[in-house]
Amino acid sequence: MAIALERRKQVVQDYRTHETDTGSPEVQIAMLTETINALSEHLREHVKDHHSRRGLIAMVGRRNRLLRYLSQTDRESYQGVISRLGLRK
Repeated sequence: MAIALERRKQVVQDYRTHETDTGSPEVQIAMLTETINALSEHLREHVKDHHSRRGLIAMVGRRNRLLRYLSQTDRESYQGVISRLGLRK
């Protein structure tokens, strides 16, 4: 359920804000979204995997907290991230 290293590097490269950025909220939100999507696919096949479902709920909560932080600190970046990832409306 972990994302492949190549895909991880691609996500960081797509969402970074400067050359050496690996931990900005935008990158973290994009990484969590990738993991959430992969885990959602896993749970569609393995319906009774409740331990992974609990981890998924925790990741969704963490992503929501990061999105809330980003919306309060940099509204334009927040709008850009949710539109690129297809989150919210």
